[in-house]
Amino acid sequence: MVYRCGEKPGKGRYICINCGEDLYLDDEMDAILPCEKCNSCYFQKGFDMRYT
Repeated sequence: MVYRCGEKPGKGRYICINCGEDLYLDDEMDAILPCEKCNSCYFQKGFDMRYT
């Protein structure tokens, strides 16, 4: 599943589809922001050891 900027997919790790940069959301109400490295707005869910 692909998540886009502005969506609120919940806590966890999200990986930029374009460059692989990690984005961590720590709150259920946090929204996906553009990638800090490449400015892409497309992310996929990644495994996050912090929430296991």
